Amino acid sequence: MRRFVLALTAAFLVSPGDGRAQTVGTEPDPAADGRLEALATPSAGTPEHDSRAPTAVAVPVEGEIEIDGRLDEPTWRNAAAADRFIQFDPVSGEPATQRTEVRFAYDDEHLYIGARMYDDHGADGVVGRLTRRDGRPSGDSIEIIFDTFLDHLGRTIFWINPAGVRGDSYGPGGSNPDSSWDPIWRAKTTVDAEGWTAEMEIPFSQLRFPRGTEQTWGLQIWRQVDRLNETQMWSYWTRDQQGGPSRFGHLNGIVAPASGADRLEVLPYVTAQAETRAEIDADDPFAEERSGTMRVGADLKYLVTSDLTLTATLNPDFGQAEVDPAVVNLSAFETFFPEKREFFIEGRGLFSFGGLWCFTCSNISSLDPLFTRRIGRAPQGAGLAFDAGEYADVPGASTILGAAKLTGRTRSGTSIGVLGAVTGREEADVIDAAGTRFHQEVEPLTSYAVARVKQDLMDGDLQVGAILTSVARRFDDPALEDRLPGHAETLGLDAEWWWGDRTYHWLASAALSNVSGDEDAILRLQRSSARYFQRPDREQGSNGFFTDGFDPTLESMRGYGFYSRVAKDAGEFQWEASTSVRSPGFELNDLGFLTRTDFIWLHGNVRRQWTDPTDLYRYLSFTTGAQR
Repeated sequence: MRRFVLALTAAFLVSPGDGRAQTVGTEPDPAADGRLEALATPSAGTPEHDSRAPTAVAVPVEGEIEIDGRLDEPTWRNAAAADRFIQFDPVSGEPATQRTEVRFAYDDEHLYIGARMYDDHGADGVVGRLTRRDGRPSGDSIEIIFDTFLDHLGRTIFWINPAGVRGDSYGPGGSNPDSSWDPIWRAKTTVDAEGWTAEMEIPFSQLRFPRGTEQTWGLQIWRQVDRLNETQMWSYWTRDQQGGPSRFGHLNGIVAPASGADRLEVLPYVTAQAETRAEIDADDPFAEERSGTMRVGADLKYLVTSDLTLTATLNPDFGQAEVDPAVVNLSAFETFFPEKREFFIEGRGLFSFGGLWCFTCSNISSLDPLFTRRIGRAPQGAGLAFDAGEYADVPGASTILGAAKLTGRTRSGTSIGVLGAVTGREEADVIDAAGTRFHQEVEPLTSYAVARVKQDLMDGDLQVGAILTSVARRFDDPALEDRLPGHAETLGLDAEWWWGDRTYHWLASAALSNVSGDEDAILRLQRSSARYFQRPDREQGSNGFFTDGFDPTLESMRGYGFYSRVAKDAGEFQWEASTSVRSPGFELNDLGFLTRTDFIWLHGNVRRQWTDPTDLYRYLSFTTGAQR
């Protein structure tokens, strides 16, 4: 299949007034007149970055700070403000039209942020809309981003709008920020005649950073002014540069609390569930008008060192996890549902592997060796129970007996993630046509293990990593052994490299997979919708070390996957070339997510950008390319 792509995007500007209002609350700065591209922050690790990146300083708290949204404490009057914001939109590089001041303070347990957002229309110019947490409504907002390890990769994000709607996300070690991360922190806002203010209190216990020393963190601040459609940034970079933590400014002065390596949190719980049905099938012996269950378990969190955290759960209850939406799937391929259980969500960025970049592409996905929804999944042998009798009572999910993970990031730039979990043997109650009642195994006792490590080099411009996953099952029923592999392993390597002032970019990942088990179980994998080895039009290959041919006698299947992209991701002219390969015997679905194998994918694009605003457009880009 060939696919040709032609894309044209533009952002059009309608300026309020003459578009050149002076900064509110201060006299015009002669040094800030005209375009400010010269202030674009150089890449991290260069003397230019250290000398030209803006700097903010946190101060010790004087007395107490009441989180009420009013910046009337002595601490805020005495702390220096991070100001001199610059427009990213609508006129990139011009001074911000509305003044913004952000101050930082700390005590032994908390980091405090006080932000004053001036508006020359006063309260009438402030737009704040209500929504749920992390909802990102349109309107005014202030966003604070920390790179707490100063590795030029990580992002810890806190934002709030004038209505008090909060959001947060966390992306350690270059992983995409995860908005499902919900730390405990307080914030209040106030709208007044000068604009609006925000006051935040963030416990140090909710942050990850190298403890025990005076801190230097990467810092970026964004402000959105809705009525002007203006986006301000504190540490400026141009539209045709690769931004992110490598171009952040710095936050100095925080003295971190003691290590707290002996900190232990234990949360025991008892949950009860009751269910009442309005109508039941009178012929179904398992149908009950009322039913109930009770669970006892515990969660544990232990700070092993200042860099590593051990999290464990025993007999967990995920009753508060958001349910999946109803989906009608008429295809032969599995529906993907994102992870929503808090234990598996927390710190999952440390387990992320590979990645996928493109200006525009389709019909492709990244290598994904870890999909934690496989742990505690619905029993895979439910069909055996329904085929064995007239009525069956099948558990809705496999019971997670226990799970633990060790996550963290060392001062030397090593990200670590280790995960282990065990799910119990599940049985269904079955009644056959003769009325005989018996048990049918529908899911075996299963252990899951994952180890992920990633090392940062060259001030974060180079990252190399590896991942190893393993699934092992113990069967008590030959019928179930015929359906599922006995064990499955995956080994993956990945790398990401930026060079040329983060202009050029190489991203690559590769993985090997092995599954072994009974002949019938491997035959089911050969016939699955991911590969359809049995189709008559397929040219059969040889089954050497890697599997490439239909063979009902196989007891193992091995394969490989590969992805690579090299690109120029900055500048007016950009380009990319990438390829992805999945061998026929590649299989990840015991602990990963995979829908298709047996292909070679080729892809390339060229892009031209116009980033200087004109009367006709604010930003314009033209992309053309092809994929096959």
